[in-house]
Amino acid sequence: MQQLLLNLDTGNAPSLDTYLTGQNGEVVHLLREIAYRTSREHFVYLWGDNATGKTHLLKALSQFSPARYIPSDAPETDFSYSPQCNLYLLDDCERLDSQKQIAAFNLFNQVRENNGYMITSGPCTPLALDLRDDLKSRLCWGLVYQIKSLSDEEKMAALNEQARQRGFTISPGVLPYLITHYQRDMHSLSMILDALDRYSLQTKRTITLPLLHDLLQQKQEPAV
Repeated sequence: MQQLLLNLDTGNAPSLDTYLTGQNGEVVHLLREIAYRTSREHFVYLWGDNATGKTHLLKALSQFSPARYIPSDAPETDFSYSPQCNLYLLDDCERLDSQKQIAAFNLFNQVRENNGYMITSGPCTPLALDLRDDLKSRLCWGLVYQIKSLSDEEKMAALNEQARQRGFTISPGVLPYLITHYQRDMHSLSMILDALDRYSLQTKRTITLPLLHDLLQQKQEPAV
């Protein structure tokens, strides 16, 4: 039997335009200003649950050169300030080890001295993080925003709009089932929607709940 393998990585770089704003309009507007270096705010900390899009936002900002995205597992050299870079994007601060916490603290000070920008992220408010006190104080510089998850209704509306823009329709029941039984983050939901579109074209069937069941079953079966 021919297998349709689900490729959950589109390879598309995150962008501010593809971020689903939901209730986060104010912070996305601010981040756009920072991207173009027009914001009066130079430090922002983003916090929220997993799959709310914090990493998406930081990686999107990294497209606006000169900028540097710094994941928590980056080498310590990435925490060094460079006069050629004026936007630093430090992700998952809660995962920094002791040496990188010191490096991040020093980077904060150098960014401020040089009138640069720094956006950071974590799962909770800065003061609730298990980090050095001096670093937590730096994370409190500027504005602190909670990134809020999309509601189920917002997710389904966004998926229906994606389908409309691509010229296909989704039968009632498909999206509520996905929201209830599949991974709930928008990246995974968008990827399964893409797979459904391709599978629908391949099998010449409309996108219905039985088609979704068939697709998910193929995903679970070993390739032949």
